[in-house]
Amino acid sequence: MTTIRTTANKATFNRFHDAVNSGDVAFIAKTIDEIVDPDVLFHAPVPSEATGVQALKQVWAVLLRAFPDLHVAAEDMIAEGDKVVSRNTVTGTHQGGLRGLPPTGRAVSYNEIFIFRFADGRIAEIWGVVDVLSQLRQLGAIPA
Repeated sequence: MTTIRTTANKATFNRFHDAVNSGDVAFIAKTIDEIVDPDVLFHAPVPSEATGVQALKQVWAVLLRAFPDLHVAAEDMIAEGDKVVSRNTVTGTHQGGLRGLPPTGRAVSYNEIFIFRFADGRIAEIWGVVDVLSQLRQLGAIPA
């Protein structure tokens, strides 16, 4: 049973990952509605008052406005029990405002690690560690 559940969780994670790399905010939101618990607990460094799936949708809308060519490459994925962990490299070109910073046209590449906990086949909780310092340095928002 555990192997079947782990395989299903990995497939759901891959579906989420494919959606966020589509660059299509509406498609990402639709996928989130289908595979994420409406009351998902989202622990990540994001400036948002929203909660649940609305917070997750808002994050992707903001990121794709700032980086329309955003790409998340899953470098490693580990799945065990009710969790899937992904170590990612994120790349994109800063073409829209982000955290009060006007577009710079600069390319960024930074790392992140996310842990997804699943319940009843849906993403129920997300923890994220994002190298925001590296991102902001590359954008010139803080000195190198």
